[in-house]
Amino acid sequence: MMKGILDGCLLSIISEKEVYGYELAEKLEGYGFHSFSEGTIYPLLLRMQKEELVTSTLKKSTAGPKRKYYSLTPKGENELKQFKTKWSDLQTTVNNVFNKKTL
Repeated sequence: MMKGILDGCLLSIISEKEVYGYELAEKLEGYGFHSFSEGTIYPLLLRMQKEELVTSTLKKSTAGPKRKYYSLTPKGENELKQFKTKWSDLQTTVNNVFNKKTL
């Protein structure tokens, strides 16, 4: 379950601005995701790149080697929009269960 949620969160962060992998890990941690490392994020980014949800560009870094920056493609923007709708529906349904609210 967390895999799909993490994908949506990554797309959301990337939608704000171009971002590199380590920066994504830091942002996730800042939002409260403490159990994810760069080693978890990079395979997801690679898969999203293969699915044409994100693109990457190598850029110079002020400290060390070039960094790979990720940005959303139009397909990625659509995927994020769909994720937000599904997430909202799921959140409502789970809250209905927790609050014993039937339809």
